[in-house]
Amino acid sequence: MTRAVAWAVRAGLVLAGLTIAWAVIVTPLEPRDQAMLALGGIVVFLVLNHFASRRVTMILATLSCLVSLRYLHWRIVDTLEPESFWQGFFMIGLVLAEGYAVLALLLGYFQTLWPLERRPAPMPADPDTWPTVDVFIPTYNEDLEVVRPTVLAAMAMDWPADKLKVWILDDGRRQAFRDFAEECGAGYMIRPDNKGAKAGNLNHAMEHTDGEFIAIFDCDHVPTRAFLQMTMGWMLRDRKLGMLQTPHHFYSLDPFERNLSNGRDVPNEGLMFYGLVQPGNDLWNATFFCGSCAVLRREAILEAGGVPTQTVTEDCHASLKMQRLGWNTAYLRVPLAAGLATERLMIHIGQRMRWARGMLQIMRVDNPLLGPGLSLPQRLCYFSAMFHFLFAVPRLVFLTAPLAFLLLGYSVIAASPLAIIAFAGPHIFHAVATGSRVAGGVRHSFWSEIYETVLALWLVPVTIATLLDPKKGKFNVTEKGGLLPEGYFDWRAVWPSLVLTGLLTLGVMAGISGVLAHPWGSLEGQAYLLNGIWATLCLVPALASVAAGRERRQVRARARVAAALPAMVVLPGGRRIDARTLDISLGGAGLVLAETLALEPDAEVVLELPMGREFLAIPATFLRIERGEAQLVFRPANVEEEATIVRAVFGRADAWLSWDRHRRDRPLRSLLEVVTTVGAVFTGRSQISFAWWRARRERRDALRRPVAPVSAERRTEVLAPRGGASGGAALLALLLLSAPAMAQRQGRQ
Repeated sequence: MTRAVAWAVRAGLVLAGLTIAWAVIVTPLEPRDQAMLALGGIVVFLVLNHFASRRVTMILATLSCLVSLRYLHWRIVDTLEPESFWQGFFMIGLVLAEGYAVLALLLGYFQTLWPLERRPAPMPADPDTWPTVDVFIPTYNEDLEVVRPTVLAAMAMDWPADKLKVWILDDGRRQAFRDFAEECGAGYMIRPDNKGAKAGNLNHAMEHTDGEFIAIFDCDHVPTRAFLQMTMGWMLRDRKLGMLQTPHHFYSLDPFERNLSNGRDVPNEGLMFYGLVQPGNDLWNATFFCGSCAVLRREAILEAGGVPTQTVTEDCHASLKMQRLGWNTAYLRVPLAAGLATERLMIHIGQRMRWARGMLQIMRVDNPLLGPGLSLPQRLCYFSAMFHFLFAVPRLVFLTAPLAFLLLGYSVIAASPLAIIAFAGPHIFHAVATGSRVAGGVRHSFWSEIYETVLALWLVPVTIATLLDPKKGKFNVTEKGGLLPEGYFDWRAVWPSLVLTGLLTLGVMAGISGVLAHPWGSLEGQAYLLNGIWATLCLVPALASVAAGRERRQVRARARVAAALPAMVVLPGGRRIDARTLDISLGGAGLVLAETLALEPDAEVVLELPMGREFLAIPATFLRIERGEAQLVFRPANVEEEATIVRAVFGRADAWLSWDRHRRDRPLRSLLEVVTTVGAVFTGRSQISFAWWRARRERRDALRRPVAPVSAERRTEVLAPRGGASGGAALLALLLLSAPAMAQRQGRQ
């Protein structure tokens, strides 16, 4: 078959497929016939969903798109019959919100159906040929205790010392930071003003450094030793690669994890983006720069004019500008650094408000759909990211739409209840079920509704103001670190949700009253019943968004990291006892000991952790033994010992490889968990949950497992040997060994 014939055949198949799709979308049916078609589509999904093939996933996504587009066509053609101005206002507002949701669904499928599982590229064997790297750690008003681990870990990265320079970029111009830089040997840089905020800080540093590549870390994002070796291979292989991004992983709990999920195995809010969307973008050469945990080619960012200062999301804007000039970007789905999540709900909301403002600013001043240099897939990926942050207005419309009928008497859909169920039911079913199949490993159903409900009421004015005037707004630093001695309810963060909850409660009561007041089976009674059920479903995320404001106390200055590491405890007399860590932090460790000890509190010991061919020796103080767990407090005497602790906690090459290991989503189970979580938080019984008992059982089992001698562990050494290319090469070997399992997991998704 010639190329022309093959092209003609493909074009014919595409045309035939589009014709069939058009017919499916626009063919009118009576409500009963539509209900039969809907049931047939659900049966098709249930049958095909038993097959794990990626091609089947694409078929189901196509089916979901057709069902949703058919629903939207029906809504526009058959259900817009306003009888007054205000009814038209509510009707058109709802259908516009639904149009946004359907377009967001289509863009989401485009981005996530075929994520690129990029593997690390090996470095050249001779370190003398490796390039020079400047590491930028920008800081403004953060506490020095937050910044110190990042600087020490960056300086300990496996890279030739003469080719690596770590810089503290201090826009706060603080003497304590200068003294710390001198003490640890890092570079210290300030500038005469703070113009351009973080972007201006980075641009100033570029003018005064000359490394071939630039690695950027937010001041709380602590890199592993293997970071550069795992990322630089691609930069050397592809000379047109301007930026390589890695995930933003957080070792502390965000407000939703701490206040709501309470130990349940629920993926955090950011895992959807870093676990699925960014790999999907990578397939289309459209990876976004996220401001930290990334490597940039100096030539590329300088050609783009430096980091842009016109928007408050300078990171995404920077990658967009580089790609307009023909530079490639890439994403490595391996967490090679970890940071602190936002600790308070109000701080979390403020961070998201900045993100929304910045992405909408880019959409206004440098819209990816317009202008030169981008392919169509790149335009769609960038636009999808910006379009997502318009969600606040549609989300508010969906949450309040049933109130138009229940409280004001305006019908928002001019159709019978049977027709609404027959058309809307399959649209909702396929969107939820197919979304669960595509993203069930990184996002559980219905939890995103909680995230968006919390944020939507705050983001509506930001969205409108930014669309009207994109120059408004300024860069705000997200607060990190801090303690909370006593829990409290943050009314300031959730008062909009409280207002919404009150209105929805009135709506539900009006629905019940309307059902009781009208004959059973009448159209009025059915309308009250349908809108009452709708309001009840909206009440669940509204209540959950209120529950998220219950801030739990935070009494640990250092977040614990679960880690089962072989160890030895050196007693005051010099005797060594085998042990295994349960968890470890910058402040101390929990251990299982091979034998029972009788030590006085505050006894000085040394914790030895084997790292490949060497031991890390950490001075510590014995605190107590509680339920079989020995607890130590680290006591570093100088910056060298502090750097050793940082390396033990954060520098291990395999420290965060379990970041995405979550149970698969099951929509009905997720819905039940959301409902029970809301009830548990409001009744004060959130600690008495299956997840809490499971965590206790797992810790008990860990305490009961025998402690293996360190010598046996060292014979199986794989990770984090000292110096040269070893650390990155070891992690690369581990990832390659795990590739079949990862591929199998991706196949299930």
